Amino acid sequence: MARLASPPSVFFTIFAVAMVFIGTVAPQAEGARAFYVFGDSLVDNGNNNYLFTSARADSPPYGIDYPSHRPTGRFSNGYNIPDLISQQIGAESTLAYLNPQLTGQKLLVGANFASAGIGILNDTGIQFANIIRIYRQLELFQEYQRRVSALIGIEQTKRLVNKGLVLITLGGNDYVNNYFLTPITARRLQYSLPEFTRLLITEYRKILMRLYDLGARRVLVTGTGPLGCVPAELAVRSTNGQCAEEPQQAAALFNPRLVQMIQSLNQELGSDVFVAVNAVEMQNNFIDNPQAFGFVTSKVACCGQGPYNGVGTCTAVSNLCPNRDIYAFWDPFHPTERANKIIVQTIMTGSDKYMYPMNLSTIMAMDSQT
Repeated sequence: MARLASPPSVFFTIFAVAMVFIGTVAPQAEGARAFYVFGDSLVDNGNNNYLFTSARADSPPYGIDYPSHRPTGRFSNGYNIPDLISQQIGAESTLAYLNPQLTGQKLLVGANFASAGIGILNDTGIQFANIIRIYRQLELFQEYQRRVSALIGIEQTKRLVNKGLVLITLGGNDYVNNYFLTPITARRLQYSLPEFTRLLITEYRKILMRLYDLGARRVLVTGTGPLGCVPAELAVRSTNGQCAEEPQQAAALFNPRLVQMIQSLNQELGSDVFVAVNAVEMQNNFIDNPQAFGFVTSKVACCGQGPYNGVGTCTAVSNLCPNRDIYAFWDPFHPTERANKIIVQTIMTGSDKYMYPMNLSTIMAMDSQT
């Protein structure tokens, strides 16, 4: 999540491609699967590094626990959710779409189109200036398909995309970086919180249908996390360490409606194309009882300043905890790598309380039979 981006799907796969004769790329081997990622800072693998924007994570101590120990543009001390899902299914991480290394065979692994700061609405994140808004991400997905078609042909590209896994993470920024950004905002004046939530769900439905029209057939759709419980919200809205009431109300309104919308879409399409990822329940587990998950706190960010280390952004001059594994939050908005691992394990094997109508392990098993 973030005031750089927000809250809290997924995936790719192992690809098996062979070069034939004069450098032509052969179709992927049976069973190979691409992974496509859309959304905000929770899943951005570095696209914002290539943009003129303040919503970026390209300086220390970001990436302190990444294998290179250097910042990568991920809003994490190490791996983020897409990376960890890739590992679970035996694939390499997808590259950011704007990364110049995303060429040739690497295109067949998939691509990450996410951009920190964006939301469902185009006016979300305007303070970050040059970010890749969601409909632009979808345009880049079309461009990606044209590039892959030049490599393996139109029919094989269609098959690659249809069989691919998709993760999309939107919604949190529409609240924290739009509706609740200041005590008085244009959207607050325009809509009550329930009305604003209905607007978001209506617009999100259009985005998901556009993804379907572009060939996506297995889409993990995350809801928001517990918006009022992140260190940034505790720092500015909480007087006693309790989760901030209004953002929590927003999450409580948004997430059930998202599940209902996904159920309706799947019924309309006659297939379980979209899978709801109940991020708020996943995170509530370790926010409500951090010690049970090996965390010393779920209130104080590892990196930051001010109350709960929740003020401003994580920089080289911020307070920095020595052991990231015992903190649920890395910076004022984003989980640590270890918290992300807990989330991803639940995505893989969680019950329908967390993954509706099925978890990722079930999806992989089902799809391997077709």
